[in-house]
Amino acid sequence: MINRHDFADKKKLASGLASAVAADLRAGIADRGVASLVVSGGSTPVGFFNALSQISDIEWDKVTITLVDERWVDDLSDRSNARLVKENLLQNNAKDARFVPLYSGGELPGHEQIKQTNARLTQNMPTPFDAVILGMGNDGHTASFFPGGDTLDLALNNHGPAIAISAPGAGEARVTLTLPTLLNTASLYLHIEGAQKADTLNKSAAGSEIAEMPVRAVLTQKQKTIQLYWCP
Repeated sequence: MINRHDFADKKKLASGLASAVAADLRAGIADRGVASLVVSGGSTPVGFFNALSQISDIEWDKVTITLVDERWVDDLSDRSNARLVKENLLQNNAKDARFVPLYSGGELPGHEQIKQTNARLTQNMPTPFDAVILGMGNDGHTASFFPGGDTLDLALNNHGPAIAISAPGAGEARVTLTLPTLLNTASLYLHIEGAQKADTLNKSAAGSEIAEMPVRAVLTQKQKTIQLYWCP
């Protein structure tokens, strides 16, 4: 099931999504004393990150944040999602939140590197997550579930929590949380902006071949209602 939330512009969407996620984090802290948030990279969430970071009535020192996926680069690279989070979300009131990176060093995400990443996630990320925010590419990928991914089937079915994946459209080798891991959350969001992304979403909904547009694996799952946030 998809609950759609449409906004007039990016600023209003960022504010609305930040308010919803803040409520998730406050609920997690009230329930168990801690909260966990999983966010996407790329340019789309920057406004949301900035809006969320300025919310003051969250006990940010009780919040742990990680990424949906990451390019296998260190946080000095301008391609790093970790760098994006540190520069735009772990600021202002959110500066006291804890961040758990997915990158574990080395040129490629081999067995030992992924083992280190998974150990770090297991030890430090409270589960179930309180909120997961996915994005979507114009090719129909979400997280690092890319068409043609060499481990796509594992990414969609393995309990992970994270695995390595490479694909023709992905650029660098990547690490991604698996779909079962991402669905282990109180709230699941899909944040997209612009007419082209809306067209991609409509195309995804109209077909059934997951390998062609892997976001379909999220759209057709029955475990969690998707809160869709969109603006032109």
